[in-house]
Amino acid sequence: MMRTLFLQAPSFDGYDGGAGARYQMKREVKSFWYPTWLAQPAAMVEGSKLIDAPAHDQSWEDIAHEFDERDLVILHTSTPSFNQDIRTAALIKQRNPKIVIGFVGAKVAVEPDKSLAASADIDFVAREEYDFTIVEIAQGKPLAEVDGITWRGPDGAFIRNKDREMIEDMDVLPMVSPIYRRDLDLTKYYGGYQRHPYVSFYTGRGCKSRCTFCLWPQTISGHRYRHRTVPKVIEEVKYILREMPEVKEIFFDDDTLADAHDFVVELSGELAKLGFGQKGFDITWGCNAKANVPQPVLKAMKEGGCRVLLVGYESGNQKILHNIKKGLRTDVARQFTKDAHALGLTIHGTFILGLPGETLETIEETIRYAIELNPHTIQVSLAAPYPGTFLYKQATENGWFDGSDHLLTDGGNQIAQLSYPHLPASVIFDKVEEFYKRFYFRPRKIGAIMGEMIRDWDMMKRRLREGVEFFDFLRRRKEAA
Repeated sequence: MMRTLFLQAPSFDGYDGGAGARYQMKREVKSFWYPTWLAQPAAMVEGSKLIDAPAHDQSWEDIAHEFDERDLVILHTSTPSFNQDIRTAALIKQRNPKIVIGFVGAKVAVEPDKSLAASADIDFVAREEYDFTIVEIAQGKPLAEVDGITWRGPDGAFIRNKDREMIEDMDVLPMVSPIYRRDLDLTKYYGGYQRHPYVSFYTGRGCKSRCTFCLWPQTISGHRYRHRTVPKVIEEVKYILREMPEVKEIFFDDDTLADAHDFVVELSGELAKLGFGQKGFDITWGCNAKANVPQPVLKAMKEGGCRVLLVGYESGNQKILHNIKKGLRTDVARQFTKDAHALGLTIHGTFILGLPGETLETIEETIRYAIELNPHTIQVSLAAPYPGTFLYKQATENGWFDGSDHLLTDGGNQIAQLSYPHLPASVIFDKVEEFYKRFYFRPRKIGAIMGEMIRDWDMMKRRLREGVEFFDFLRRRKEAA
């Protein structure tokens, strides 16, 4: 077995680009997702180690020694971090010329030749789901015989091996939580809407929705949802309860877990048997959910200890939702939100400005829609045309975007990439700040936040920190404009 290191390389300060983040950027409130897509193969390679440098504020100097005794490095990359990641690859090769370096992630999955051409230090890139791809390479299988990679041949030519088949039995994948416990500091991972510390992992992969902007289903995981059996999910939950007692919340990070109604209802019932949702049981859970989950399913989830839902509303304009193939009606989303609030579920709502069909009028409609729905917290993003998505193809063909990889400022903040004849990127960019201010700077919302802080001293400290970070985010946006 090759001595293998899984790496999320050093990057911008506060940059959440880990192998689990759907949008790689420096966020308005500092947060980090777990590097689940790296932890999964790390759990399958004996003797491996996982380093998540951005979350742990580690520089190259902090980790350079780790490469002296390694044979194989698997580096997760993304479109925004790619240039920094190839610089890290060069430093690794300079320190240990014999080491084999493979890149994984959506960026290299859809642009394998372009990625290899960018750096002679990359020996191979993995396409599709790469868990067993990496296992075979770590076991010493010749690159020529490994499905799912594009690699650099002895003569320098790029060789594309046949595609790797999708994993059908998700139960064959081991738990990732033991890798978190072994290699990561759980206190480094947090989000504005999650209890701290939390743990996130996938119960399944794939998403049946066809949202044109969404990265993972269009690049790696596919549109067919495949999930573990409930007993296997419960096995990992029991591990967390037993071995990670500091954890206050579990987040099931499937793209839309609640879409699988029978599965999530069964899972909720089994979680209730463990004590979730019961008086005196302090640990809660959450998941991603489309804004169309029926009330009986939401009720079962609440009874099984669900606390928070991350919901992609995206836009308040029905035509835009059709344009992006969201498969969602605003009237259904309104009823879903009422049902969730009535059950006491917390909602973190995400919205996107600058999607195809956007106008000043639709932006206003979306801001008013968000205020009407009144989720507990929100995230407002700029439409990001990642390579491999339908949005990228659409934007380049229509001249809304130049096709470059430059999706962030040099400091890691998101920029407005899409620009329309009737709505320039600069206007869309400015509207994000207006959106945040109009949503949060309302007496009703300020009162709710203050009440939350008064009731909980830990929340008081947390919200004060996040407030400082939020105003710093607004300042940085002005500097970037």
